[in-house]
Amino acid sequence: MGGINLKKILVTKSSMPPMDEYVDEIKKLWDSHWLTNMGEEHNKLQDLLKNYFQVDHVELLSNGHMALELSMQAMNLNGEVITTPFTFASTTHAIVRNGLEPVFCDINCDDFTIDVNKIEELVTDKTCAIVPVHVYGNVCNIEKIERIAKKYGLKVIYDAAHAFGVTYKGKGIAQFGDASCFSFHATKVFNTIEGGAVCYQDEDFGLNLYRLKNFGIRGPEVVDGIGANAKMNEFCAAMGICNLHHVNEEINKRKCVVEHYRKLLHNVEGIQLNPIQENVVQNYAYFPIVIDEKKFGSSRNEISDKLQQNGINARKYFYPLTNSFSCFHGKYDVSKTPIALHISKRVLTLPLYADLSLDDVERICKIILKCRR
Repeated sequence: MGGINLKKILVTKSSMPPMDEYVDEIKKLWDSHWLTNMGEEHNKLQDLLKNYFQVDHVELLSNGHMALELSMQAMNLNGEVITTPFTFASTTHAIVRNGLEPVFCDINCDDFTIDVNKIEELVTDKTCAIVPVHVYGNVCNIEKIERIAKKYGLKVIYDAAHAFGVTYKGKGIAQFGDASCFSFHATKVFNTIEGGAVCYQDEDFGLNLYRLKNFGIRGPEVVDGIGANAKMNEFCAAMGICNLHHVNEEINKRKCVVEHYRKLLHNVEGIQLNPIQENVVQNYAYFPIVIDEKKFGSSRNEISDKLQQNGINARKYFYPLTNSFSCFHGKYDVSKTPIALHISKRVLTLPLYADLSLDDVERICKIILKCRR
């Protein structure tokens, strides 16, 4: 590039509160020396999130993966779990690590969530649960999933890692299913550096979940379960408390970025944009585009490479499909989820974070549009 120093743009950038605000929040830890084990910061964040999610029960965990894995374990599931392969590795691995068998359902081509019209044909006498994913913050067909679950007596565990702050028909997304699992990883709309949460209604489930995250310990002299260690520490909780003060502002900033992308890429032949769903208040977590090479003139990989050459990091998210991972040694037939396979080979998520400038959005879009042939 003739020595030109290109400004690097990452696909995401962690939201952080003002440093002074975080320092003020953690100062008390130097007095208490209580750094983990459900301390004051942990309990404060837990209460704040109950209010934010509009739920009665929230359990905080060390990360979003443990939220999924321990939720399944707390339900004592056995058999098969219907889910989709168009997701992050964590969803599928949480199922497998519980000794359960994932049964992969295809997705919708418009919003990338589980195709509810294909779920029932996958139900067998071994099916115990459905694990749908609110992909990119797009809301699954909650009513249809609930009807199917009730009909066959199945648990519903939502992977809501992308859906913090989303509402559906005026209700917080955390209110649906037997459990909704969130990731508070540094890359998410809301983060606690590392962290996760489970929102639920059944108190017996909550007790099981608490045991599992805390070595089975329920009191100073009571160990009535066999558990792991998935507790959120006080520094992570403090970051969450601070970030929660600003999350609505952050979402509004992300909205401005998304609207500018949409303005510049709207009605471009060969580029499919993320849908705007009815009755959904979005969180603007991701900005995926799906490239039709025949119509646009360049492939997803060619566009990704061109962006990379210009210092811009876009992400093939999700690619590859989880049912094609080498760790499964060809066990699953990806041809049974043809839409997911089709989308995975064409999707590209563009840089999106609260502080991404509109000038940078224009630069990104100009590079993409120059790829047209």
